[in-house]
Amino acid sequence: MNEKMFLIRYGEIFLKSKPVFKMFYNILVNNIREQLNREKIDYQLSATRERIFIKTEKDNFEKTKEILKNIFGITSFSLVDYLETSDIEKIADFVQSNYQNFIKPEETFAIRVTRQGKHTYSSQDLASKIGGLINAKVDLSNPQKEIFIDVRNDQAFIYTEIIKGRGGLPVGASGKILVLISGGIDSPVASFLMNKRGCENIFLHFHSFPITSHRSQEKTREILNILKKFQPRIKIYFVPFADIQNYIKTTVEPKYRIILYRRSMIRIANKIAQSEKIKALVTGEALGQVSSQTLDNIYVINQASCLPILRPLIGFDKEEIIKLAKDIDTYNISIEQCEDTCTLFTPKHPATQAELETIQAIENKIKISAKEKQALLKMEKEII
Repeated sequence: MNEKMFLIRYGEIFLKSKPVFKMFYNILVNNIREQLNREKIDYQLSATRERIFIKTEKDNFEKTKEILKNIFGITSFSLVDYLETSDIEKIADFVQSNYQNFIKPEETFAIRVTRQGKHTYSSQDLASKIGGLINAKVDLSNPQKEIFIDVRNDQAFIYTEIIKGRGGLPVGASGKILVLISGGIDSPVASFLMNKRGCENIFLHFHSFPITSHRSQEKTREILNILKKFQPRIKIYFVPFADIQNYIKTTVEPKYRIILYRRSMIRIANKIAQSEKIKALVTGEALGQVSSQTLDNIYVINQASCLPILRPLIGFDKEEIIKLAKDIDTYNISIEQCEDTCTLFTPKHPATQAELETIQAIENKIKISAKEKQALLKMEKEII
């Protein structure tokens, strides 16, 4: 008897201690189930310590492939033929009967065999036997076609393709973080990279409605719907920021406004993070990309936070960020023209080397904390 199924491999979590492995492994399995359930795919899931297996109907194969490609913690997977035997003759007969058209006479090929358990033959014995049944030239270094055979005790798995996964850690394994998301190119990519390290992202978006339209919120929702392929459950806070920006604009000289906006956002983010029992913030900043992201200004902005601020893009250039944005399908939405919280209130000549004492003195003078409390009272929360 044989049937087709997906064989799923994971890497980094296998290196953890037994208690940590068990926890991460269970999170990964739950994430796979949740993504398949979200797409209404009928399936059966089984697992061993080394592999996860999914059975589903042929009509679901392509959709299941696309889902598995984006689940963090999966290093690779294959659609395999499963045989309930490790008998060398039966495996060879199956390959000869079912893979006769896979390798053409003019193509080079290789047979890749791995084994686990006790058998009367070696991996080389099985590879040689099957290779002798194929009318083509062997090339172990750079073959045009490959057949993989994974024999595990009294079972065999045969396949021709290893599909690369996203790797990393399962989402949720590293706890929760609060991501400041703008609707631009950078912050969705930062979010993606934190998902890869096992973080569950909760989002915070500052908007300037009614000075601007609702488009920045709509863009953000569209981006988050794309990011759901990495994290199926998404919570976002929308905080109105126009009153704070107008107040700073009318009371502070232009060159310091961006720094004051950023520090105000960070203080508000800290309040939300504390209510969610979150221990870190995340931004899409890259060192030197704009005036607020100079080393001096990052230092001043950091001092407004009680929590660590993680910046996964800190060493990336713009081309690298754009490449990742295209890879995760957020780029086209991110580049849509839209008046947002940052661009609308940006002065022509912002300070690039702000001093902490100067900024703190301004904040004490204008008593900005009262405006921040009002913004928090008007905050809205959504589940995407």
